[in-house]
Amino acid sequence: MRATVTAFALAVSFATPALAAKATITVTALDTGAVLGTIEATDSKQGLMLKPKLSGLPAGAHGIHLHQNGDCGAKDQDGKTVPGLAAGGHFDPKGTSKHLGPWSDGGHQGDLPALAVNADGTAADPLVAPHLKVADLKGRAIIIHAGADNYADEPKPLGGGGPRMACGVVK
Repeated sequence: MRATVTAFALAVSFATPALAAKATITVTALDTGAVLGTIEATDSKQGLMLKPKLSGLPAGAHGIHLHQNGDCGAKDQDGKTVPGLAAGGHFDPKGTSKHLGPWSDGGHQGDLPALAVNADGTAADPLVAPHLKVADLKGRAIIIHAGADNYADEPKPLGGGGPRMACGVVK
């Protein structure tokens, strides 16, 4: 009887699909520290699926990127304190130094699809980053920029998204 139960338990464990990797990121405003909500990240067949549940943001399209360091703190640059600068640059494990958008194979991997914020300040539309997985997020920060992202380095560097306005560290 015991061998039958053990064999059944093993068969069930091998037949059950593995749980998808998952992370929940709490996002805060860099100017006030107010919690704006969360982004749930899961692996999917299409790549990294990001499901935002955010509020209190300015309406419109915003650049959103995975940054190298898991730190939302301020840092000095050119004699000025810059909120969120401790997050470092965009995640670029291949050292491409190119901002080409989330669908490109030739640019850095930190580019994420634009975050659409509704007129009421909420964002809930899912985003898919085809070249990332949840494992890539660990120990890094997600930054939401004040402006939209054109997925190019011209006419402004890093997509022209402008100042960093919100951040969440992936633990």
